[in-house]
Amino acid sequence: MLIDFVNFTPGLSLAGGLIIGAAAAVLVLCNGRIAGISGILGGLLGLPCNDATWRLTFLAGLVGAPVIASLFGKLAVADIHTSWGEVVVAGFLVGLGTRYAGGCTSGHGVCGISRGSIRSLVATLTFMVAGFLTVFVQRHLIGG
Repeated sequence: MLIDFVNFTPGLSLAGGLIIGAAAAVLVLCNGRIAGISGILGGLLGLPCNDATWRLTFLAGLVGAPVIASLFGKLAVADIHTSWGEVVVAGFLVGLGTRYAGGCTSGHGVCGISRGSIRSLVATLTFMVAGFLTVFVQRHLIGG
């Protein structure tokens, strides 16, 4: 494995991780809710939604933070080499997986593991192993 030292930003990555952790801690301490993106969005789509204000605020921050950050410097650009159809299907499958797993990587990985949840540890390990296997199959067996 080679590290791309030109784009290697451990300081910014650490800062981002600390901000994510702080935001998750504030949400659970002030609102008693877990910062799982799929659960926040899913709860907003359910009827009736009695707690739409904090959910919309959270999602606005999720979308607005990169916009604000772009005012202070150049943002990383995703370089995706696939069709929009594949992106939509992949997004649908991820959404379906989060419903079956009872949460997403942010809910289980950031919040669940920090609370010592065995269920979240197993879910996060499953997410990671599935990702590793998918990349391995795609790159080395299929040849993508």
